[in-house]
Amino acid sequence: MEHKHYHVLFIQVDQWAARFLGSAGCREIMTPTLDQLARDGVQFTNCYSSCPVCIPARRSLMTGTFPRTHGDRVYSDRMPMPNLPTLAGEFTRAGYQTTAVGKLHVYPQRSRIGFEDVTLQEEGRYEFGVTDDYQLWLGDHGLTGREFSHAMGNNCYDTRPWPLPEEAHPTVWATAQMVRQIYRRDPNRPAFFYLSYQFPHPPLVPLQSYLDMYRDSDIPAPVVGDWVDDSFIMQEMTESARRYSPLEIRRARQAYFAQCTLIDHQLRLVIGALRETGMLSDTLIVFASDHGEMLFDHRMAGKRSFYENSTHVPLILSGRPASDLRGVRDGRLACLEDVMPTLLDACGIPTPASVEGISLFGQETRKSLYGEISEGARATRMIRKGDYKLIYYPYGNRSQLFDLSKDPFELHDLTQDPACTPVRRELEALLMDALYGDDRTWIRDGHLEGIEAPEYHQKADYGFSNQRSLHWPIPPVKQP
Repeated sequence: MEHKHYHVLFIQVDQWAARFLGSAGCREIMTPTLDQLARDGVQFTNCYSSCPVCIPARRSLMTGTFPRTHGDRVYSDRMPMPNLPTLAGEFTRAGYQTTAVGKLHVYPQRSRIGFEDVTLQEEGRYEFGVTDDYQLWLGDHGLTGREFSHAMGNNCYDTRPWPLPEEAHPTVWATAQMVRQIYRRDPNRPAFFYLSYQFPHPPLVPLQSYLDMYRDSDIPAPVVGDWVDDSFIMQEMTESARRYSPLEIRRARQAYFAQCTLIDHQLRLVIGALRETGMLSDTLIVFASDHGEMLFDHRMAGKRSFYENSTHVPLILSGRPASDLRGVRDGRLACLEDVMPTLLDACGIPTPASVEGISLFGQETRKSLYGEISEGARATRMIRKGDYKLIYYPYGNRSQLFDLSKDPFELHDLTQDPACTPVRRELEALLMDALYGDDRTWIRDGHLEGIEAPEYHQKADYGFSNQRSLHWPIPPVKQP
């Protein structure tokens, strides 16, 4: 594609797995807008979140660096952004009008990380002492503190319909705010618009009309690999999903799909605003998620793992500027660290030397990708190369090997298959080379030996998965 100062619309979603798109072959979900963007653009079919949890993934995306460089592989909600050039900052330096709407998930919360303007919606995180723009809007419209009146938690899979007016739903609100920003743009400058939705991440509170769309749908039951057992690490990884009944799981999957479809439909209003302001033909449209969602596959929920539903994320680049790539399905091994150099390259902006990702509009490829998430008992590391993926758990010294070309749902672990011994050893060597710091104590005499697994004890959840309450009166600031 030609490289010039295009407008950019970057649509960021939270906890949307690559698998859950019609264009990715999921027949049970309705995503017509995103499917059309994929048909008329390029879909990167092997894009991964190298640290699949919100804050580290967003640090990678916004700096183009891996966790080893930006400093977080856990979820450090009071860690300032590193002193590195950012995606937004480089577009601002290049003369763009840079505007963000929705969730940034940085600390301190009002840090603009290079954007000229931010309309913030941070999921009710009052504990940091900041009132965001969505909460101000609720107060202006007689709904002060009621954003969690639905009583569903931000990390649980109970569900109910959204109880407030439709325009107060965070997805609808963020869409309206972005449309307003498009109409208010400076006509003398190119624009970088970043629209960051908090959904489909729980709470699972879709509009009733969207939940009704899936009432009679035949959403398949979750899949379970033949490797899910009662070992320490498997009990740790399945702990958060264990309490849900088959009925609750079915309803959660319906509600999750409903939240995806609402986002998909709302995007039409944003695209319509670009068309009606004469911007659309010069706008590069980007769609990506910070990480995925297990959605009860392998008896797991949420993220923080390297199974496909958690770490494999959608990445679509579309719009008329990408017309020469229309209909392309690019299978190169990609990651969120590649987004920053790719967009800068597309818009003719130099890429800072600090960036570790590669431009996907170039010809460069990577042979393998290393991923890391968590420390302590649930520490997990990953190597993806070719058709194979190796997942390593140091506690219990357990490896898993999957051939994703033959087994995309990761139902069969090949580590004990003699025919796969050479590839397992190759990936283990790559993983050992990538380990750093205290992780290298898992290696002895050139082999992974890990740490002896302790006895498993199920943990209580007295905080109800970080349950929030009514936000009037305003809760006190929680001290670090």
